[in-house]
Amino acid sequence: MKKIVFVLFLTLNFVVSQEKSKVISGTVTDGQTPLQNVRIFIDGKETVEFSDVSGRYLINAKKGDMLSYSYNGMKTVEILVEDVTRILNIEMFPDVEELKEVVVTKSQRKSQQELELEYNSNPKLIKTAYGIIDPRTAAYQIRILSEASMSSVNLCILDVLRNEFPGIVVTGDCSNGGFINVRGSNSLFNDQAAIYDIDGQILTDAPIWILPDNMKRVAVLSSFAATTKYGAIASGGVVVINTNAGSAYPSSKEVTDKTRLRNNKYNNDALGQAALFDNEPIYLQELRNSGSLREAKKLYDFYTPRYKSNYYYFVDALDYFMGELENNDLPNRILDDALATFDQNSNALKALAYILQTNDDFEGAHRLYKEIFLLRPNYAQSYLDLANSYSDLGLTAKAATMFARYDYLVGKDFLEKDSLNFNNIIYRDFNNLVSLHGNDIISENKAKKSTLEEDFRGTRLVFEWNDSEAEFELQFVNPQGHYFTDKHTLVDDSDRIRREKLLGYSCAEFLIDGSLPGTWQINAKYLGNKSLTPTYFKVSIFTDYGIPKQRKDIKAFKLGTRNINQELFKVNIGTNKQVVNN
Repeated sequence: MKKIVFVLFLTLNFVVSQEKSKVISGTVTDGQTPLQNVRIFIDGKETVEFSDVSGRYLINAKKGDMLSYSYNGMKTVEILVEDVTRILNIEMFPDVEELKEVVVTKSQRKSQQELELEYNSNPKLIKTAYGIIDPRTAAYQIRILSEASMSSVNLCILDVLRNEFPGIVVTGDCSNGGFINVRGSNSLFNDQAAIYDIDGQILTDAPIWILPDNMKRVAVLSSFAATTKYGAIASGGVVVINTNAGSAYPSSKEVTDKTRLRNNKYNNDALGQAALFDNEPIYLQELRNSGSLREAKKLYDFYTPRYKSNYYYFVDALDYFMGELENNDLPNRILDDALATFDQNSNALKALAYILQTNDDFEGAHRLYKEIFLLRPNYAQSYLDLANSYSDLGLTAKAATMFARYDYLVGKDFLEKDSLNFNNIIYRDFNNLVSLHGNDIISENKAKKSTLEEDFRGTRLVFEWNDSEAEFELQFVNPQGHYFTDKHTLVDDSDRIRREKLLGYSCAEFLIDGSLPGTWQINAKYLGNKSLTPTYFKVSIFTDYGIPKQRKDIKAFKLGTRNINQELFKVNIGTNKQVVNN
C-alpha cells in the first residue's frame, strides 16, 4: 500500500513538473487609477514583466508558480498560480507599515482578555509568563515563529533556534543539550545564556525533550526592554515556547465573546437578498419574472448561447430551476451543458455542487466532488469535501476512510499540516462522524477510544467558498445588536490567504455557544476576486452540535455585488428553531 501511494505521488509530481505554461493577464490599480511599471515576476525565476500605461500586463506562468507584484511605495502582492488561474486583476495598497511605530492610537492596544480570545486565530501573538505580547504594539521588535512555519527537520528547540532564527548562536545538540546566545558572539553579554519561558514556567536549561511537533509558537526576546520583567536572570535574553497543550485558550465562545468586547453597535445596514435582485444579471431577472416553466425554459434556451462561456450563468440557472420550479428535467440538461465546457474548472464544479447540496441532491454533488478530487488530489479541501459528501450519502465507513487517508498523507508529509485553521475543521468533522456514527464504522469500544472529547456544544458554522481568490468580510451580529467582523482580505491578513492557497483549502469555521441565546444575524460584505466574477458560498449550519439530535443544514449564497453589506441568514441560538433568509 505504501509503495502504491509513493508511486501515485511520484506520478502526480511528474505531472505537475510537466505542467505547461499559460498566459496570465490582468490590470494593476491602486483601487482607482491604473499603475504603470509595476514589476511582475515569478519567485525563483528570471521572468519579469511590467504593467503598461493602462496598468495592463501579460506574463507566462505555470501552475504552482508564485507571482509577485512590486511597486515603490506599495505593499508587495503575492499570488499563487492555480489550475483555474487565468485573469488576475490586482489592487495594490500603500505600504504605511513605518507609520505604525510613530502613530499609536488607543484602539491599537488591546486588553489581555481581548488578546486571549484572539490568540487561537492570530499566529502573530505569543504568550509569556507576564501576559500575551502583540508585536504590532510592542515597543521593541520581536519575531514569532508559528507551528505552520516550523521546518519538519528540527529535532528540538536547539535545532529550531539554529535553523529558524538567523543571528542566534547555538551551542550543543539535541542529545546532550546546550545553550544559546540571542545577541550574537560580538555582544558584551555573550557569556550569559538565555533562559526559557515555557507556557509561563521559567527554566535555565534548554528543554530538548519538547518535540517541535508540540510547539505551537516560538519567540526570542533579545532587547532589554522585552526582558526587563524577568529580572537579572534574563540578561542573556528569553526564548519563549508556547506548547499545544499549554496554549489552549477556550475557543468555543470565540464569536460570542468577540461581539461583547467592543462597543460595535450594528446599525441595520445589511441588505436582504431581495434588495439585491436589481443588481442581478438580466437573464436572472427575466427568469425570476417568468410566469411559467415553459417560458423559463425558453429564456434558458435563448440566453445559453450568449452566456455559455461564463460558468456562473449555469450555476444561476441551476439554482433557479431547482429551487423555484418543480417537476422539470431541465437541471440535468443544465449540468450537462455546464460540464461540456467547465468539466476541468474546479471553481465551476464546486459552485454547481453547492447548489445541488442545498437542494438535497447529494448524489449529484458527490459526482462533482469526485471530479474535483481527481483534478486536485494535492488540495486539502478535496479530502474534506469528499469525506463529507460520503457522510451526506450515509456512507459513513467510506467517509471515515477518506478522513483516514488525509491523516495518513499528512503523517507521511505528502500533504502539509495546517494546525491553525484547516486541521481543526477536518479533525472536528472526523471526530463528529465517529461520535455520532462510530458503531457503523468500528466496534463500540474502538469508537470510544477513537473519539476525542468534544469541548464544544452549541451552533457550529462552516463557511466554504469556491474561489480561493475571494476577499470578503463576515459580520456576526449578536442578539443584543453588537457585532464581530472576520476579515478575509489581503490587506488585513495576507499570511492567512497565502497559507490557504499553499495548502489548498477555502473554508473557515465559527462556533457560537449558548451563553448569549437568541437570534444571531450573519452578514457578508463581498470585496471581489481577481477575475471580477461572482463567488459562491456554502454554509453548513450545525445546530445542537455534538449530540445525537444534531442537525445539519446546507445553504448556498452568491456574492456578486461588491462593497455592500448583505444579510446571509439568521440562526436562533439556544432553541431547535432556525430561520434562514435567502
